[in-house]
Amino acid sequence: MKIIIAGGGTGGHVFPGVAVAREFQKRSKDAQVTFVGTSEGIESTVIPKEGFDIRFIRSEGFVRRGALSRLRSILKMPLSLKDSCGILKDIKPDVVLGVGGYCSGPVLLAAFMMGIPTIIHEQNTVPGLTNKVLGKFVKVIAVTYFESLDFFLKSKTYLTGNPVREEILKGDRERGYRVFGLDKELFTIFVFGGSSGARNINMAVGEALAYLENFKPHIQFLHQTGEKDFDFVREFYQARGFKGTVVPFTHDMGDAYAVADLIISRAGATTLAEITACGKTSILVPYPFAAGDHQAVNAKKMWDLGAAQMIPDSELNGRTLADLIKHIFDSPDAIGDMERTSRSIGRPDATKKIYELIMRVAKKGG
Repeated sequence: MKIIIAGGGTGGHVFPGVAVAREFQKRSKDAQVTFVGTSEGIESTVIPKEGFDIRFIRSEGFVRRGALSRLRSILKMPLSLKDSCGILKDIKPDVVLGVGGYCSGPVLLAAFMMGIPTIIHEQNTVPGLTNKVLGKFVKVIAVTYFESLDFFLKSKTYLTGNPVREEILKGDRERGYRVFGLDKELFTIFVFGGSSGARNINMAVGEALAYLENFKPHIQFLHQTGEKDFDFVREFYQARGFKGTVVPFTHDMGDAYAVADLIISRAGATTLAEITACGKTSILVPYPFAAGDHQAVNAKKMWDLGAAQMIPDSELNGRTLADLIKHIFDSPDAIGDMERTSRSIGRPDATKKIYELIMRVAKKGG
């Protein structure tokens, strides 16, 4: 069984693909999984570390880009298709899965033209441009949210949830305290802005420390900053004397979730899938420039259900964030309610559902 998983650009696209790839390895000894992405995306470093083969195509994004970048993207489309066809001819996959991101478009389109069975997974409530187009060609569409069903032909669309890596579900709280050097007696706030960090969240947390002085003996932070912001964020904590651990990036996300009493993060679909699968309380700050403003839609859905708190990026500052942290810390009953609601909407079986769809598509030849 040979499968190609195409997509990337962000961890939100890459990690669901990794979850599916591992499910194939676990359930099929002869499974051969190959990823296709770009050499500039996060997949170029993450996928080799995860132990999978990856091939690259020449492709660039189109949405929310300047005129010159859009022109360059258009001019690269023939090259993207050529690269994709070459990879498909070489590997001869039984099925191709698209997990989102601009580089999935050429690969899935080439597979369609070559008669190879195809399936896409849409992670967000509002589908991105690539999946809206691909939805007209592929054989099967898997979606994370019920609301996404209206964007695709219902006869070939299935509600599965968003795949979550197995290690996320197997995080261990005691191990997390050891790995990150944290105090198990303190309330732990896990801050991250996605695989590359989030400057606005990093700055707001740094400013919030000034308003949290009275809580210093009771709280600690685990903060994933992204490479660019690591030094100055670490200085914030050192200057204010708060306990915790600051890292540019961590591969131990399962343990990081496990130790968290409160999460502060963006609202990407994969992040929300992981938060809800782990049943965690969160403060969500949607990225304001996400395509179709899908992060705001994702976060509002969580907020409406009572599974999370939400601060629009435009209203994010040290005082508003500190006030919300204080409110949550002082409301253990509210934390319990949010955790139960969060866990109730999580879909830890999403990976298995998508695996079964892929196998059905491959066996039937689409």
